[in-house]
Parts: sequence; C-alpha cells; structure tokens
Amino acid sequence: MSIIEGKVAYIFSGELVRQCNRLPTMKNRASIVQDLITSYKLLYNDNMAVVLSEKATEEELKLFHSTSFVEFMKKINDLEDFEDFDEEQVEFGLGYDCPILENMFDFARVVAGGSLTAAKLLAAKKCRTAINWFGGWHHAQRDSAEGFCYVNDIVIAIQKLSEVFDKILYVDLDVHHGNGVQNAFEMSKKILTLSFHKLIPGFYPGTGNLDDIGSNKGKYYSINVPYLSGISHNTYLILFDEIFAKIVKKFKPQCLVIQCGADTLRGDPIGEGNLTLKTMGECVKKIMDCKLPTLYLGGGGYNFPNTARLWAYLTSLILKCDLDDDIPDSCDYFTQFVPTYELHIDPSLQKDENKNNYVEHVIKTVESYCEFIC
Repeated sequence: MSIIEGKVAYIFSGELVRQCNRLPTMKNRASIVQDLITSYKLLYNDNMAVVLSEKATEEELKLFHSTSFVEFMKKINDLEDFEDFDEEQVEFGLGYDCPILENMFDFARVVAGGSLTAAKLLAAKKCRTAINWFGGWHHAQRDSAEGFCYVNDIVIAIQKLSEVFDKILYVDLDVHHGNGVQNAFEMSKKILTLSFHKLIPGFYPGTGNLDDIGSNKGKYYSINVPYLSGISHNTYLILFDEIFAKIVKKFKPQCLVIQCGADTLRGDPIGEGNLTLKTMGECVKKIMDCKLPTLYLGGGGYNFPNTARLWAYLTSLILKCDLDDDIPDSCDYFTQFVPTYELHIDPSLQKDENKNNYVEHVIKTVESYCEFIC
C-alpha cells in the first residue's frame, strides 16, 4: 500500500463487490452502489485514491471472532450441502436471518478485509480518511452471525486501529442499534460507542436503551440515543448536533469510525424512516469538522437505489465536490432510480413521534453521562 497522504482512500476490489452481492437480503446492492459512484466519476477525483482491498487472514478474523466460529466457517467453506450441520449452525447464529452461505469463510475474509485494509492505512498514517461502503456489518457477535451480518468487520478494524490510537470514537448512524460493536467494547474506556437508532416495541434488535451505558471500567462509554418513529430532519440534527459535540469535547478521541447505514432514509422497507441525504450529510459535515483520522463505513440499506444515492452523496461531501442532481444516464442501473431519476429525495408526510420533551430528556440524560467521561 503506497503512501496516499492528503487523499481519501477508497477501498475497492471486484471480489469485494461480488461477495457483498451474494448476501441473501442484499442481492446486487453492492453493484448498484459502485455503479452510481463510478457514473459520477468520483473515483477519478484528484483527491481520491482507489486502494485494492486485501483479504483478512484467519488470525485477523480472530482479532474479534472466536476460534470455534472461525473453525466452523472453515469446515463448511467448500461444502454445498449443510444438512449435517443443523445443530451447529443454530449454535453459530446461522439460520433464519443469516442462512449459511456457500464459501462462507472466503466471504468473511473478503468482507472483513475491506475494513481492515482501511484501518491499516489509517494506523500507518498513509491517509487521514478512508471509505469502505462495503463494510459496516455491526450486528455480528464474537461467536455468531446475527441480523444479516456474518462477520463484524467494524470490530476487527477498530481492534487494528487501537494498536495505534489510544482513544477511538465509534459513531453508528444506522437505524438499528449497533449491538455487536457495543457488546465488543462495553467494558473498554479506550473505545466509546455512540449509537443513534430507532427503538420501539418489536423493532430489531430491541437493545440500545438510553440507560444502556456499558459496564465495569467501560461504564458511561457506551452511549445510546434512541429515537421514536418518523424522526424528522430537524429533530435528528438537534439530537446529533447536541450530543456528538459534547461527546467529542469530553472524550477527546484520536480517531473516528463512522457507520453510515442508509436504512434511516425515507423509502426504506425495513427502517421505515423519514430522513434525507441532506440529514446524513449534515452529520458527516460535523464529523469532518473534527479533522481527525476517520474511517467511513456502509451498513444497512434495503432500498438499494436510495442506499446508492446516500453513499455517492457522502463520498462527494468527503471529497468536497458537488454532484449534479440528475442521475447520470451512463449509469448501468439508471432505471432503478425511478420515478425522479434524481439524486436527492424528499421526506414524506410521516408524523414525527419524537416530541420536544422526549428529545430534551434524551439530551439531558446523555449530558449527565458525559460528566463521567474522560
């Protein structure tokens, strides 16, 4: 990996895209995302350096995942029939939302390798900003898959970064609580996890309450910002602006890892959110203002055209360039961007259930936790 000082490192490989395209709930999403970014010519920007993603080794997977889980993935990697492993697959979280994948060990190495490649660049100070939209799988646990996530590339990347940076702030903007990452670091003072997510009865994963703040030495270093249905642009930014600034001021991180899940957006069939590209963009602008080494990752996003819209837009903000609102007609997936064929989306008339007193309560509670952060 050559020195790309002053440029944004964009992690990419054809294999990384192909492996992500195999996910049962996200067939071909990676190609739609990459095609839009390519169509906007963002990879040719003078401030961009495309870096070939490298596969993680078995030992690197074990920076987080248990030996038994990694060994199981290896054992079934070259098989086509998994009937003999019914009991074991349940033990490792493989089934309903994470059916066994063919060549699963290869998949895990490639997907974890994308974020690990970025982390190595940041740790070696070869860049200050890295992007891997094909990462961000925040639900996988140490010894099991969970929530469409077969490997937790985020935790593995943070473990690598922690070899160089003493204090790392992880910010999760996905509509779902980043439970896998929080669980990994809930007893650590070196990594503070900050998750903004929807929390209503029956909404997965059901964790991330306001009073869920970590444990032992890591108490107060897991910060959760739960919101109710229909959160609007203005409400979201009130929460983000107030809380993110206070956390940064108190914790004084040396490095940032940002999960930019797109399932917060209007039109997402699972998140059922009402945010726009500009909402998430305003958050990223505040993050950029910190001027710290930063890793940007993807995550959820089940309206694939809107997911591509968001990550292309965020890429342009990170590169400090403008995009035409008209989707380029050179885009292979142009017909996916119906009905407007435009980059930006508008919010719906969905009611914002987050009343002023609730928002104020969340902010004041988090402020009280900040008193214990150092």
